[in-house]
Amino acid sequence: MSTPALASVASFFDEHIVDAHKLPAFIYLVFFLGTFAFIRTSAHMIRAQVSWWPGNVEVGGTHIHHLVWGICLLLIAGWVGIVLVAGSPGREIVAAAFGVGSGLTLDEFALWLELEDVYWSDDGRKSIDAVIVAAIVAGFGVLGFTVWVDAANEVAVAVHAVVGLIGVGGLVLAVVNCAKEKFGIALIGLVVPFVSLVGAFRLGRPSSPWARLFYRGERKRERARARFEGRRMLEAPHVPSLRHVRDSLRRVRGGGDASRP
Repeated sequence: MSTPALASVASFFDEHIVDAHKLPAFIYLVFFLGTFAFIRTSAHMIRAQVSWWPGNVEVGGTHIHHLVWGICLLLIAGWVGIVLVAGSPGREIVAAAFGVGSGLTLDEFALWLELEDVYWSDDGRKSIDAVIVAAIVAGFGVLGFTVWVDAANEVAVAVHAVVGLIGVGGLVLAVVNCAKEKFGIALIGLVVPFVSLVGAFRLGRPSSPWARLFYRGERKRERARARFEGRRMLEAPHVPSLRHVRDSLRRVRGGGDASRP
């Protein structure tokens, strides 16, 4: 099973990297991230004082930051790439050297930004931010901007399909609610389809076309009648007559027979 998978990966690599003339950009990205991971691990090993790990490079008692090696490598790779205009495999070698130099340099971005050794302080996090930004830009160089345009188009098509499906579903649910004589819910459901969905699953009015068509059993008709007629009784409060109010006032005031005109 691994052989077909490897063949598929190799085919993808040849088509989208080699044939698309993006091999130098890919090599740069790999060596850039690999160098950053290695040098950051090395810094942690040195700080932890691991005995078998090589320590810092010092010349005459002066600590040589790996930023220096990165800048030198960037200068050399840039000069070779500009002056010699190397073809393959020279371009790939220059890309690798430039990636290593970028990793060494940007790992100490905070140092050449703050002009002091802030590698292990909070300001040292600026180096990681710089590496992330550089990696994203390099990723654009490998994948190409058309990849993101195509992805955005696919997302837009999917969103339109979902919105269209919701719209059609909302219309269907609105029709169902109208058939159940729930006209207010149907109107609101055109804007908020979830409301129509709830209304569509609940009982309709017993006099509605939906009830006449689908409520064959007497039990369901009784449930619908009890629900809506009970609601109507609750929604219509008892209004006392004028005479009842007058008699009540007389009784409170002690005015004698409440039935006297």
